[in-house]
Parts: sequence; C-alpha cells; structure tokens
Amino acid sequence: MSRTPGAPTSEERLRPAPHACMIAPMRRFAAPYALIALFALPILLGGCVGAAVGGAAAVGVAAYDERGIDGVASDLKLAMDIRTRWLDKDHLIPTKVSVEVHEGRALLTGLVQDEKMRADAVGEAWKVVGVKQVLNEIEIAPSAGVVDYSRDTWITTQIKSKLAFDEKVMAVNFNVQTINGTVYLIGIARGADEHRRVIDTCRSISYVRRVVDHIRVKQAAGGAS
Repeated sequence: MSRTPGAPTSEERLRPAPHACMIAPMRRFAAPYALIALFALPILLGGCVGAAVGGAAAVGVAAYDERGIDGVASDLKLAMDIRTRWLDKDHLIPTKVSVEVHEGRALLTGLVQDEKMRADAVGEAWKVVGVKQVLNEIEIAPSAGVVDYSRDTWITTQIKSKLAFDEKVMAVNFNVQTINGTVYLIGIARGADEHRRVIDTCRSISYVRRVVDHIRVKQAAGGAS
C-alpha cells in the first residue's frame, strides 16, 4: 500500500517518545560539551567565521545560565561599557585590569602600578549605568615581573575543566579568574552544597595560594540562603 509523503511509518508510530525524566539528564550532560565548544570553536575556525560561531555557542551556553539569555546579554553589555570608559580614561587600564559582570556586580581583577590607576578603574566602573556593585580586587604591584601568567592560565583551565565535568555543578554559572595564584570567583550557586564543591575544587588545584569568593548562593524556597 502506498504511504502519504511525510506520514510516519508503522515503526515510527510504535517508537516511544523520550520520557521527561530522560531529557533533563541529557541536557545536564550536554552542558560541559557546550562549554568546550564555546572555548574551542573560535580558536579552531579563526577570523570572522570563528567569531560568529563563538557568538552562537555563547547563546547556546547562556540558555543553561541561571541569569537567562537576557541577563547574560545585559552583563556582557555592562562589561563592554566599563572597558569603553577605561579606554577613554587611560588606554593602559584595560591592559592591566579585567572585568567580569554577573547580575550587575562588576568584579575587577588585575595588577596595576599605582593607586591612581586602581582608583580610575574603580571610579569609571561605578559611572556605568546599571552597575549595582563594584568588587575591587585590583592589586598594586609596581613590578609585575614576578607574576607567572602561564601558571595562572593553567590554574584557571584546570578549575574550569573540573567544574565542567562535575555532575553536581552547573559550571556555566561561575566565572574563574586567577591572578598571581589567587583565584577569584563570581557567579550563582544553586545551593550550599554546590557552592562548597566549587570552593573545594579550586583549593584542590596545585599552586593555588588563595580563593576569593564572590559567589551568590541562591535563596532556598521558603528559607534563607
């Protein structure tokens, strides 16, 4: 007997649909690979194509983020506005200081040569409309020659890798920065257990001297955080 084009076959009609309880673990398991794609694709492809694909991957990863796509986009814009103000004030500031914005909280990290540059970086960040808090973790180091940047990068990579493959941690909710062996954290933990796992993971990595925690723990339903 002929079959109407596009109609399901008898085998397809009998095949059970995936149960809801199977979908959630699949989404959770996919998150680490979405993170890896976000970091790796722009490097592999390069140029405009890499930037476009990286942007698409970022949107996909943002779907897992507690802030949602709109929240992530808002924070990215705030960070961009802060960097723009830094460039206008002193073009050296963005070469010395990094900014990560999470829920309107701007975490500033880096090593600068004097108090004036640190004050300028903090002051300009506060001037950006929408910034709710400036977390000043900028250190003054007249000579940055003692800083092992390759080791800092290695530490950050190790932490991100461990978090990405920890089934009890949603890694997209956390940002990790390492400066001179000090790990700076900002993000959202879904509970105290996840928060503790993130901190313990950072402390388990070799060469970590200190962990500075700016993670917000979500308030439990009907109770305190």
